[in-house]
Amino acid sequence: MRKGTVVFPDAGSIGEDFAWPDFSDFGEVVMYDRTLPEQTEERIRNAAFILTKKVAVTPGHPAVTPALRYIGALGTGFNHVDIMGAAARGIPVCNVPDYSTPSVVQHVFTLIMLLSSHACELTASVRRGGWSKSRRFRYRDKPFYELHGKTLGVVGFGNIGSRVARVAHGFGMHVLAYAPRPKPVPDFRPFDFVGLDDLFARSDVVSLHCPLNRASEGMVNARLLGLMKKQALLINTARGPLINERDLLDALKEERIGGAGLDVVVVEPMADDNPLRFAPNCIITPHAAWCGVESRMRLMQAAYDNIRAFLDGAPVNVVNGVARRAD
Repeated sequence: MRKGTVVFPDAGSIGEDFAWPDFSDFGEVVMYDRTLPEQTEERIRNAAFILTKKVAVTPGHPAVTPALRYIGALGTGFNHVDIMGAAARGIPVCNVPDYSTPSVVQHVFTLIMLLSSHACELTASVRRGGWSKSRRFRYRDKPFYELHGKTLGVVGFGNIGSRVARVAHGFGMHVLAYAPRPKPVPDFRPFDFVGLDDLFARSDVVSLHCPLNRASEGMVNARLLGLMKKQALLINTARGPLINERDLLDALKEERIGGAGLDVVVVEPMADDNPLRFAPNCIITPHAAWCGVESRMRLMQAAYDNIRAFLDGAPVNVVNGVARRAD
């Protein structure tokens, strides 16, 4: 096995709160907490293996030397890697699919339950003295809505969307799903595949689990939001640009929908002037749904296993069609 330098340009995004696999099995390991675009050229120079979470890697970049043999995308998405440029140089790009599903599903229902129970507002009210000043033991200043009997609309029915649907069924929810390509019907009821407009109009909660592409960018706009019920919730743990943020802000401010729970926004990290930063009835978490400790442990073990498979001459999880024996 020919070893080489293993470079992590943004290791800080993974964290150090668990034991990583020993990537030194593959050569010298160089880790950077974060890498700015202007620092990338110098830091990836002479790397044999690059493992990147979000740092853009272009194999045709002048800084990339013939030493580069492998690029690992530390996640399911790989739009930050020039996969065609890598293919032209015979460099496989491998991702890690389905490592974060349990973590994301849990976060989806965290957002749903926080919004439906108004737990954040109630906690703030208690801290302001609202309960201690009340003469009633059941002090509430916000309504509580049960999930049982409500309708969840799942947009996208892959690994995560289908698991969200199954958990919703456990809550006693009716599930609607939209998938642009045919998918197997799950074994629980009530469940229906429906059109996108129908899903937005009938759902009490809409949860987005579709990929970002030209067709889906900005698809949740004023028109679709206008179809939603007045008390309906919108959840997005997929990609920020799926939503037109100005249109969502208008819907929230005008109370045309009940609330939104977002783990992603259009520009990340969130810009100071993001229109949703102080939006009413809106909970925003910092792209955290994927990063449960167990999720990150699975991610790094799979990243290690991907390199091992490549060096053994049988690459797995290849996203750019390059499957050659390691030289």
